[in-house]
Amino acid sequence: MLELTRSAVPGVTWPAMPDDHAARLLALQLQLEQSQWQAIERLQMQQLRQFAEVFRHAVLTVPYYRERFAPWAAGVAGWPQYRELPITERHDIQDAGEAMHSAAPPSSHGPMVTTGSSGSMGRPLLTRGTGWTQLLWNSFLLRDHLWHRRDLHGKLAAIRSKTSEGRLDHWGPATMPFATGPSVVRGLSADLDEQLRWLVEEDPDYVISFATNIHMLARRSREMGLRLPRLRHVRTYGEMLRPDARADVRESWGVEIIDSYSSEELGYIALQCPQCEHYHVQAENLIVEVLDESGEPCRPGDTGRVVVSTLHNFAMPLLRYANGDYAEVGEQCACGRGLPVLRRIVGRQRNMVVRPDGVRHWPSFPAESWRDIAPIVQIQLVQDAIDHIEARLVIKRALAGNEHVRLIAALQDCLGYPFRITLQQVNDIPRGTGNKYEDFVSLLVE
Repeated sequence: MLELTRSAVPGVTWPAMPDDHAARLLALQLQLEQSQWQAIERLQMQQLRQFAEVFRHAVLTVPYYRERFAPWAAGVAGWPQYRELPITERHDIQDAGEAMHSAAPPSSHGPMVTTGSSGSMGRPLLTRGTGWTQLLWNSFLLRDHLWHRRDLHGKLAAIRSKTSEGRLDHWGPATMPFATGPSVVRGLSADLDEQLRWLVEEDPDYVISFATNIHMLARRSREMGLRLPRLRHVRTYGEMLRPDARADVRESWGVEIIDSYSSEELGYIALQCPQCEHYHVQAENLIVEVLDESGEPCRPGDTGRVVVSTLHNFAMPLLRYANGDYAEVGEQCACGRGLPVLRRIVGRQRNMVVRPDGVRHWPSFPAESWRDIAPIVQIQLVQDAIDHIEARLVIKRALAGNEHVRLIAALQDCLGYPFRITLQQVNDIPRGTGNKYEDFVSLLVE
């Protein structure tokens, strides 16, 4: 990709001289290219060294941590001591308010940046970062582009929330070291058919949107017999990727989904491996633990809650922060990268079904389990009692004959329990906080 490098010096095209922003991105990419192949033990040593820096800063300048981590004020010597640190819950950060802010963020880290993540229970989380954390965000996005060998000459189409329609002659700040093709942006609030018509008209090489939106677009595209002939692959983010989404996208468009795991407050947590469908933790920027109910690290194949420490946010450090997500730990990757593996992201606790017999699990009710029963466009399950679930259906017509009985039986089979299920036909299923869809919502847990 060196032939694509932009030059900031007029008249000099080769070798190119990048501007300061591009030079920093390229310098970080050189280090990230090397660190990804290091053994996990080497990565963990570097993580602990960087954590010592942000921990010292937090205890000295952040009121919340000064009090919370007082017994460890002398520092954290190793991983056993690190795991003694108390876990900070999302509501702790919300309750602490400005006590979470550093009184002396390093001026060399650049200007302050405030971001707000959606609150699943109606309480958004406002976090602070710096120019340095934004640079790292762009660095890991550039890593994702390079991992998946995207042709930056291509056209990128993005369907996002909190944006308006626009057109640029480049892909954005993450790719500024390189000459790129154009990008186009559409708001997520547009009708699904309107989004699809827009995509057909724009004919992009790459598309990015929320995971559920991509899935619905692919299914609608197949129903309408529409194709995107230049499409190379699609990128998803922001929501749990349903197990059947990849197959539907392959069937509709003949391409693969490249998913990522990120959040507003943490940045890129994990990126999909270039060779597999699991995810590599971005260990150069975060310490990510997956813990079982007793607080012990999960083994490969086990699922637990995600606990994260930021290694570079000196404006508002998040240390052993439980972000509310659950993930399954994966085995070491055959690709050779030492970066830790998450096999899948399974959602939040509020997306977990609770059965009367005490069993809890993340439900799966893929389209193939109900697609042939009735012309259902979209479905959402809401558990409002220990033994009852309301199934909200966007459907092309009213259920007829034995479709009602068959659909309930299919859903009970998927859920692994004979719940009382009420079918409720609705005109649409609105997006929740953050413009995200949730296929399953439990009102029994926060």
